[in-house]
Amino acid sequence: MKKHTVSLVSLGCPKNLVDAEVMLGHLPPDRYEIITDEAQAEIIIVNTCAFIQDAQEESVDTILEVADYKKNGNCRLLVVSGCLPQRYREELERELPEVDLFVGTADAPRMVALLEEKIAGSGVRQAVSDPSFLYDHTTPRVKSSPFYSTYIKIAEGCANHCSYCIIPRLRGTLRSRSIDSVVAEARRLVSQGVAEINLIAQDITAYGADRSDGANLPDLLRALTKIDELHWLRLLYAYPDGVSDELIDLVAGEEKICSYLDIPLQHIDDEMLKQMNRRVSEQQVRELVARLRERIPDLTLRTSFIVGFPGETQEQFEKLLSFVEEGHFDRLGVFRYSREEGTVAAELPEQVPERVKNERYKRLMKAQARISFRKNRALVGRVEPVLVEGVSEETELLLRGRSVRQAPDVDGQVYITAGRAEVGEIVPLRITDSSEYDLIGEIVED
Repeated sequence: MKKHTVSLVSLGCPKNLVDAEVMLGHLPPDRYEIITDEAQAEIIIVNTCAFIQDAQEESVDTILEVADYKKNGNCRLLVVSGCLPQRYREELERELPEVDLFVGTADAPRMVALLEEKIAGSGVRQAVSDPSFLYDHTTPRVKSSPFYSTYIKIAEGCANHCSYCIIPRLRGTLRSRSIDSVVAEARRLVSQGVAEINLIAQDITAYGADRSDGANLPDLLRALTKIDELHWLRLLYAYPDGVSDELIDLVAGEEKICSYLDIPLQHIDDEMLKQMNRRVSEQQVRELVARLRERIPDLTLRTSFIVGFPGETQEQFEKLLSFVEEGHFDRLGVFRYSREEGTVAAELPEQVPERVKNERYKRLMKAQARISFRKNRALVGRVEPVLVEGVSEETELLLRGRSVRQAPDVDGQVYITAGRAEVGEIVPLRITDSSEYDLIGEIVED
């Protein structure tokens, strides 16, 4: 029997990437062949993001671009999945006649049945269900990231209800996997050659709070560090009030847990934090940062901030800028506030003009670029573990990789100017030079 060819385009965050891999995993390999060339695929799936306006626009642009393959390629079925249909199911059905099937964030288990109906010439066009699905170690998953690195989603949904955020509507409330399930998936992936596991969720520090078996993040980490061939375990997206002393001690003391934390803080001004419905104050944030720096030697600290939140005054922004200029953070993401329909913040008065948001964004990024450059220069001469990822995109004469200080996709790279290593190997590298975001070095052969 001839197989149907399927190509998938995944947009947005690593959590979306895992969703896409799970979706592909549900397609039986005896009936569906996954290919990377959209022009040759009979079925194209676009897995979308709808977190902020820019992501929504990118999703729609990609859908329209891919839809051209229905005229000039082999595409018979165009499927749009994920956050965008979950949020705008009726509008999309009306505005995008090119799309044959819409599915939501929790519809991976239904994908085969829905596709089979469509292939047979019947079936519904909109099949978005309420977000309740949670994948586990038994769920089929087609890994699309490099063989040596992967993401594991330890929980789905969120119960924080920040006033600017649409996530609980798109993904439901917090649903945590069991420790045994996460460990079983990790063991399987490590047995296939994975050296680096990045733990993700909307808020990893909330992991287990919804369960009745006592599961929590420190216990999960202790179980994962017992996996022999796992080398790097990285923690992403931690809520500040969930970073406990127990967690700090684990990051400081466990060799396999990278001394790297991503803790989105969003602002430093108390009134802004209150309006954002964040559960922390300036004093608590400062105490946390000081505690982390004191107790985790050589910590790489990443955060993100929002500029232009409704009511943000110039004085409040200057306070945030001064806080950043104090140099607490090695990595920093800045978001211009996006007024999202259905959120509490969208109804707040004193919405900030776009030009003001852009100006504040540029000033904050410029300030952090100077700090990042200074921190990278301080690494010159040191020997750091680096995960080799392949040949540089700039020139085939250089290898590239990532330091233990650099998370995939969001941080910089290391350019390797001397020495030999295999892709997926972790090697000692002496840092010889740096830029604002990237490092340059030579493999220590001894």
